Amino acid sequence: MTILRLIMAPTAEPVSIDVLKDHLKVDHNDEDELLMTYLKSAREWAEGYTRRALLTQTLEMVLDDFPLTFSLALMRPPLQSVTSVKYYDKDNVEATWTDYEVDARSEPGQIHFNSMPGTALLESGGVVVRYVAGYGNDPALVPSPIVQGILMTVAHWYENRETINVGNIVTEVPLGAKMLLKSKRSGWF
Repeated sequence: MTILRLIMAPTAEPVSIDVLKDHLKVDHNDEDELLMTYLKSAREWAEGYTRRALLTQTLEMVLDDFPLTFSLALMRPPLQSVTSVKYYDKDNVEATWTDYEVDARSEPGQIHFNSMPGTALLESGGVVVRYVAGYGNDPALVPSPIVQGILMTVAHWYENRETINVGNIVTEVPLGAKMLLKSKRSGWF
């Protein structure tokens, strides 16, 4: 089993509050806190849907074992760097593994192991890879279809404060936003 954990969240959002308010045609500050909540939620939803990290963040991928192929693709591209590869032996003793190379140019980024430790690992969660992913710290680096999808999602949530049922279809996120985000979806997981 593979688990992905967020260790350090992005320090910004891919859209500024001013751009968001222009998009919504809001000319007051009364709802800025609400809009920021929508914006953060829309970014998190977009990251989950596209399977990407949008802005720089630290993630941890927890695996039961090292890969048999000696290569490990890291979830939530684009990969910036690998911070550490740790493993836990059957007695739950932590060790750091360093005999690997990182390929951050590929999509998704990968770790290529030159060798593997010769010890029995914990039955579950024996390998923990910590890494940094995202397009960078500058919101301008996030692809425009993703930004537009986020803007459309926030606008929908702002106008429709509750879920709307149209026939058998629940419209929590507009179809147009999903289509924009789908164009940037990482489809390998």
